[in-house]
Amino acid sequence: MSAPEEFDVIVVGGGPAGSTAATLIADQGHRVVLLEKERFPRYQIGESLLPATVHGVCRLLGADEEMRAAGFTTKRGGSFRWGTSPDPWNFLFALSPELSGPTSYAYQVDRMTFDDILLRNAARHGVDVREESSVLEAVTGGGRVTGVVCSDPSGTRRELAAAHVVDASGSTGRLHAAAGGIRHYSDFFQNLAVFGYFAGGGRMPEPDAGNILCAAFDEGWLWYIPLRDDLTSVGAVLNRDQAARIQADREGTLRESIRRCGIVRDLLGDTERITEGTYGSVRVRRDYSYANTRFWAPGITLIGDAACFIDPVFSTGVHLATYSGLLAARSLNSVLAGELSEERAFGEFEGRYRREYAVFYEFLAAFYDMRQREETYFWKARKVTNMQSDDMQAFATLVAGASSAETALVGADSLAHRFSSSSAELTGAVERTGAARTDSGERMTELFRAPVVADVMSEMNRIQQRGVAGAAATEAPLLDGGLVPSADGRRWAEPDAAPA
Repeated sequence: MSAPEEFDVIVVGGGPAGSTAATLIADQGHRVVLLEKERFPRYQIGESLLPATVHGVCRLLGADEEMRAAGFTTKRGGSFRWGTSPDPWNFLFALSPELSGPTSYAYQVDRMTFDDILLRNAARHGVDVREESSVLEAVTGGGRVTGVVCSDPSGTRRELAAAHVVDASGSTGRLHAAAGGIRHYSDFFQNLAVFGYFAGGGRMPEPDAGNILCAAFDEGWLWYIPLRDDLTSVGAVLNRDQAARIQADREGTLRESIRRCGIVRDLLGDTERITEGTYGSVRVRRDYSYANTRFWAPGITLIGDAACFIDPVFSTGVHLATYSGLLAARSLNSVLAGELSEERAFGEFEGRYRREYAVFYEFLAAFYDMRQREETYFWKARKVTNMQSDDMQAFATLVAGASSAETALVGADSLAHRFSSSSAELTGAVERTGAARTDSGERMTELFRAPVVADVMSEMNRIQQRGVAGAAATEAPLLDGGLVPSADGRRWAEPDAAPA
């Protein structure tokens, strides 16, 4: 190979995490190259967004107007047939005081279009975007990662050098081991998803027609995402012991799951599944939740699914991807500007990222634990009281010392009690809220009074508020002894000196 090309930052992966980090770093005048193994646009699952991504991160990226012009389906929240009631209930963004107003919505997106918007936006912001460029290995020296070896579109091996590498290559990428950690899988969240696309289908009553619907049934739960009038994503999330059945007959397993779930069965009616083109396959995804023990090491940072993944029922995938991309960009911009040490900047990155993963983990544990009408193996296995001690210990290790807002984690018994309490609070809040309705009266705010819901919304609210308020936004440290975002939201600053 010839002498390595030199950059300030190499980003590996062109999905939402990589595009977010690359854009925000390039905006500060740094030399950024982004290596993506595929040619965009390309298919990807994960189509339901949250407001923090749409109105917070995308506005920081300068992509919000293009998002608005793309014609994506608007969602004002999620609808759930979940828990003891046979009727669906709503989780509406507008009911959170911080999310009310003109930005109290998000989008259902075609990921081929959405991801392409963010990648092309990165290129417009000065990122050297190189598609069909597969990263083969990390280059190390002097106790840190110093670059990567990649294969370009012609198959030629090339070495690229940089002060820092950002691994946004997803769950199947090769670089996460270079951070020196171990990937720990949750025993509690180990599901399989089998899904396909249908040529339309019914919708929830207005104004909830754009909402994602998540509906529990005896063997698991189904998602129903209205992407366009003529395109609906439908998937069944089942226990991992159904792997052989799914592999033997993907279509039959999906059809049988739909048959067993009345609300989805009725919405689909006789709508035909798409059988040709990009959306013509019945696909399978392994939804095993995991987190690496290290999110960064000298010279390398893990973001998005390269760092961690959590169960998809609350549409967290793109949020955690773009959020981690924002955190990594703040850290790298601060380090490259000589304002903070790597340890200080990435300590903030890792603390905030782990905290966000942890609050979603607890929320989802409580969500699965909510009293279900079904008493089948799938739901019994997802009761908090059945969490194994090693899974509780893994969670305690995950979040230890991450946040000043975290209750002290003593052991498995205390965690089981805490998770059970969160589940009881959430169950009670849902029952007091009642069935889906369109008003925003007192009963509809019950969900946001539950502490587990307030925790999961807090940092998303901050990101969204900063996107809307811009430099006018001010924040207190999230972590004990932690940093705060700079006035422009693109770097870190000490709390007593927040530079523009």
